Amino acid sequence: MDFDYSPKVKQLQERLNAFMDEHIYPNESKFLGEIEANRRNGDAWKPTKIMEELKAKARAAGLWNLFLPESQRGAGLTNLEYAPLCEIMGRATWSAEVFNCSAPDTGNMETLERYASEGLKTQWLEPLLAGEIRSCFAMTEPAVASSDATNIESRIERDGDEYVINGRKWWSSGANDPRCKVFIFMGKTDPNNPDRHKQQSMIVVPRDTPGVTVLRHLPVMGFDDAPHGHGEVLFENVRVPASNILLGEGRGFEIAQGRLGPGRIHHCMRLIGLAERALEKMCKRSLQRVAFGKPIAEQTVTLERIAEARIMIDEARFLVLNAAHMMDTVGNKVAAKEIAMIKVAAPNMACQVIDWAIQAHGGGGMADEFLAHAYAGARSLRLADGPDEVHRNAIGKLELAKYKPRKQAH
Repeated sequence: MDFDYSPKVKQLQERLNAFMDEHIYPNESKFLGEIEANRRNGDAWKPTKIMEELKAKARAAGLWNLFLPESQRGAGLTNLEYAPLCEIMGRATWSAEVFNCSAPDTGNMETLERYASEGLKTQWLEPLLAGEIRSCFAMTEPAVASSDATNIESRIERDGDEYVINGRKWWSSGANDPRCKVFIFMGKTDPNNPDRHKQQSMIVVPRDTPGVTVLRHLPVMGFDDAPHGHGEVLFENVRVPASNILLGEGRGFEIAQGRLGPGRIHHCMRLIGLAERALEKMCKRSLQRVAFGKPIAEQTVTLERIAEARIMIDEARFLVLNAAHMMDTVGNKVAAKEIAMIKVAAPNMACQVIDWAIQAHGGGGMADEFLAHAYAGARSLRLADGPDEVHRNAIGKLELAKYKPRKQAH
């Protein structure tokens, strides 16, 4: 199987790397400093000026909306072509937003592109693609184990020309962001349907609709991830037009699978870039730090960890490229096992590599903001978009299915 990057992708890689070198890495401290200044002034959720300045530069450079495979609204790249570009963006935890390629907006834009009416696309997809607003995906609930999406209890009930929405969501990415203007909400329209996968629906909810209340922000291992972050949101008798339903009643689970496939692979692509940068920091630090009379780079345990990190990163990259290739050629449903495999492999790999990088820095590793934030993000992705256990179960069942005796036709 040939995963060699096309001339088009190589050119985009070169341009993207140049942009990162010129605009992203030199502004990391400025970006974090502006957030801290906003926090001291009492509003950590205020959008940063540097982010908006860099967005304008990225758009002017033609490095904008690189996702949306085979869509005229995006760059028209396949998943396989997008993978190495997403990896580059992942080298800085915040840089994907600069290129309008960050979660949950990418997943929400893909959802609107695939499943929304033309009216909803005009109202919400166009400003999202322009980077004028941000969005939120409201699926996970505090009262149930949302790793099984059929457990979702929130209700979406038809009342004439409207739907009435009630429920409590949490880990709703972007809910606290003042730029967030729209939610995609998942709830049950038909809780008594004997088919548990046809009970749920998805619906578009404008952020300013009466009854939508952001209760609090949820930190990830101490990081609030302002000005974006995650929130707990209450929906009380929220009324929206019936035309805001996506694809139709009972299609929510189907949409979720279509949305989460690309979302999962994007996370994994970015994690590879994050792990690469952690390994880079580990190597540089281990060459400088002396213990027991020689640089720790010459200590066998460090050499083994560097070698193992290199192996693990490359393994994960090939798994991601293979999953992306299958998504492009046979579709997300057929590629379900490969997508599940990378969703387990990539976060676990990144956690381990970042942990070794922290260890190589000694006490300084605990205070290194990049490594600490990178670890928190990687660790959260062992839960986000489905926990390891769910994906492992799916992989195991798909593998066993190959060996079960087939039923004879009569």
